[in-house]
Amino acid sequence: MRIGVIGTGRIGTIHAKTLSRHREVGSLILTDADGTRAQELAHRLGETAAPGVDEIFKWGVDAVVITTATSAHAELIGRAARSGLPVFCEKPIALDLPGTLQAIAEVETAGTILQMGFQRRFDAGYTGAREAVRSGRLGRLHTVRALTSDQAPPPAEWLPLSGGLYRDTLIHDFDMLRWVTGHEIVDVYAAGSDAGPPMFRAAGDVDTAAAVLTLDDGTLATATATRLNGAGYDVRMELAGELDQVVVGLDDRTPIASTEPTGPPAADKPWTGFLERFGPAYEAELDAFIEVVRGERANPCDGREALQALRVAEACEVSRRERRAVRLAELPGGTSAAVF
Repeated sequence: MRIGVIGTGRIGTIHAKTLSRHREVGSLILTDADGTRAQELAHRLGETAAPGVDEIFKWGVDAVVITTATSAHAELIGRAARSGLPVFCEKPIALDLPGTLQAIAEVETAGTILQMGFQRRFDAGYTGAREAVRSGRLGRLHTVRALTSDQAPPPAEWLPLSGGLYRDTLIHDFDMLRWVTGHEIVDVYAAGSDAGPPMFRAAGDVDTAAAVLTLDDGTLATATATRLNGAGYDVRMELAGELDQVVVGLDDRTPIASTEPTGPPAADKPWTGFLERFGPAYEAELDAFIEVVRGERANPCDGREALQALRVAEACEVSRRERRAVRLAELPGGTSAAVF
């Protein structure tokens, strides 16, 4: 199998390394807006660099992996669909709902494959939580608490391109709320704070956010995120039911210290970032993509699934801006594929 990788930045490099050593992948063609960066990576991996995106399609590939800036995702997804090529794309499809819906329509019209990069669906902890919920071990689920906390903020110049804290970061937690519980989010109330570094205010973004979400079965959930968690990278989900409760992300590297006299000690080596924390999951999602392309399994996260997570993020942005509860029914694209 020959795969074109469009974008060789941080996550593109990780994906290219994974694919280059995959037993089912014969070769890669790499390209990037920074041609030198693509050439250097291709040289290190023993692969081929292309001067631009056009060559990816002209030279012939069996599938495309898109890891460019988000602003280019929708156009590239559409181009691949029109070329009849299966696509793996990092989230989100686009930073707005119209662009997302248009790209999905192109894929569905062409009858091609679009797998989105929500890597937490392949993490052992989240998979275990899903199994605990679905097996009935927890009984009726009444409360879910999700959080994502970055150790340090991203570069200031990247913030205006990110889509904001809800679309860029909390979108993973929104996807997990749906995937783990098997239920849709029906309304949200969100707030955000830009009291930290001034670069967030300059970008029209917030450095810390919180949302209260109601699921369609009445389960209540909270989701919080921050860019300023100096103790380390912290991603957790707590699920409490009438019979039992479980937590994702609590291990000897969780960057949290107990104030109880008999509590566990602080982590000696706390997680520093998402690439480290979710390394195995990033590899597993690409393994799944290869299997999907080969017709060996169903798509684990198609465009419609990604759309629903983005709708929740959009609802949170409206809620924060207008200081009111927002029902998901107010937003377009509400027909869910619900791959549960």
